[in-house]
Amino acid sequence: MSNILVINGNPSSTSLGAALAERYAEGARAAGAQVAVVHAGELDFDPHLRGGLRSQQALEPDLVRLRQQLVAADHVAVVSPVWWGSIPAALKGILDRTLERGWAYRYKDNGLPEGLLKGRTARVLITTDTPRWILRWVMGDTTVRQLRRSTLRFCGFKPVRLSRFGQVHGSDAHARAAWLDRAEADGRCDADIAPKAAKSMPEVAAVPEPVR
Repeated sequence: MSNILVINGNPSSTSLGAALAERYAEGARAAGAQVAVVHAGELDFDPHLRGGLRSQQALEPDLVRLRQQLVAADHVAVVSPVWWGSIPAALKGILDRTLERGWAYRYKDNGLPEGLLKGRTARVLITTDTPRWILRWVMGDTTVRQLRRSTLRFCGFKPVRLSRFGQVHGSDAHARAAWLDRAEADGRCDADIAPKAAKSMPEVAAVPEPVR
C-alpha cells in the first residue's frame, strides 16, 4: 500500500483547488493508497522566515506533523493556483518553513545541491485563470518551474508529474466536473506508481505538547 500526502496550497476552503485535492485523494484511496490531505488555510504557523535562511526557527506543531507526513509519504501531490506568476503566500510559507536546508536538501563539498527527500515521487496540480499559451510562452510558466523544478526536484522528488486545470475564469459546471474527474483519475494512477529508489528518511522531532 502506497502512502500519499496531498497538500492543497489554496487557502480558500471553497476553491477549485480544495475540491481537486479532495477528489485526487478519493481516487488514490479507491486504488488502495493510504492518503492524508493537508489544506494550507487550516495550518496554524508563522509563514515568515524571521531570520532568513541562515537561522533556525522552531517549527510549530502543525509543521512538525507535516514533516512527519512528508517522511512517511511515498508520493506527494501539491495543488496550487497561479497567483501573480507564483504560488499563494500560505503555500510559500509552508515550503519556506518546512523544507529547510539540512533537512530537505544540503550543499555538498563541491557546492552542488543534493536533495534529501529522495525515493519519493510527486505531482503538481495547477489551476489558472490565464490561457495556457500565455502562461507558458509569454510568462515563462514560472509557477510550474517554481514547484516542479526549483522545489520538488531540488529536494529529491523524482519524477514530478504535472496536471494543468484551466482556464478557470469563465469556466462552466461541465468543465469543472471534467477537471474533478481528471484529478480523481490522477490520484488513482499515482497510487499505483511505486518509487524505484529507497526513501531517504530525515529525522523529525516529535510534535511538541500544546501549552496549557
